[in-house]
Amino acid sequence: QVQLVESGGGLVQAGGSLRLSCTASGRTFGFFAMAWFRQAPGQEREFVAAISWNRGITYYADSVKGRFTVSRDNAKNTVYLQMNSLKPDDTAVYYCAAGWALNDRYSHYDPDKYDYWGQGTQVTVSS
Repeated sequence: QVQLVESGGGLVQAGGSLRLSCTASGRTFGFFAMAWFRQAPGQEREFVAAISWNRGITYYADSVKGRFTVSRDNAKNTVYLQMNSLKPDDTAVYYCAAGWALNDRYSHYDPDKYDYWGQGTQVTVSS
């Protein structure tokens, strides 16, 4: 079992930055692809970014490309989401997720492929 805990959310003005962190329990962190999803009020959960377990390949939703950066530090069992140039429509609860040994590109975008989820952290971007 893997437990994921997100942190770093908060209130920021449009154009500002936040860095989210997600720390995992266990000794197998390096074998999990890690991802960030978000859900805004009244909206469906959507993919934001992911990073593969074996080669560190990154994936991004079109809406955040060029603004967000996902990274991981396996020694710290932590994945990060650096969010720059934030917009009001980035406002959502952000969730991290872990997927065991995902080995194709398309799986990283699919929430059904992820085995574990964090509790979420609120990000609010004001105009």
